Amino acid sequence: MLFRMKLPQNKKETVLFMFLISAISVNIIAPVITGFEIGFSWQTWRQVLTIIPFMWITVLVIVIFTQQPAGWLTGKIVAQEDSFAAHMVINGMCSVLLISIFMTVLGTWIGSQQISWAPIQQFFVKWPRNFAIALAVELLIAQPIAREAMQIIHKHSSVVV
Repeated sequence: MLFRMKLPQNKKETVLFMFLISAISVNIIAPVITGFEIGFSWQTWRQVLTIIPFMWITVLVIVIFTQQPAGWLTGKIVAQEDSFAAHMVINGMCSVLLISIFMTVLGTWIGSQQISWAPIQQFFVKWPRNFAIALAVELLIAQPIAREAMQIIHKHSSVVV
């Protein structure tokens, strides 16, 4: 029952679900990672705000491309009879793992507005921190909010029917 109530059930809900998660994630993760890179200040935050739309589009594209591999990985780790929470945590970890790999490089290129070898050369130094930040935001903030929104939508739609 939890799967049904807390997850999107059609394309419209899937779009809303992805919109909520990606909007929350990009608006938290990008400023935090940038703050660790160049320092936390109002100027840094304003600078990040200008690149968030580009970052958001990139994240959405990567989410779409990594959704199936993340689901496959989740299926290799979690059994069908495992709990809803186990499925959500492992799927979140697999998704963030794949997305963070790409965004560690692409996010740096978008944020610095130049393509260079630096994010590739520094990948194994930067990626663990980026992964940890993204995982915390996804599992503790973005996905719970999006799942709660889905549950509210489904409760209201079942009351009307």
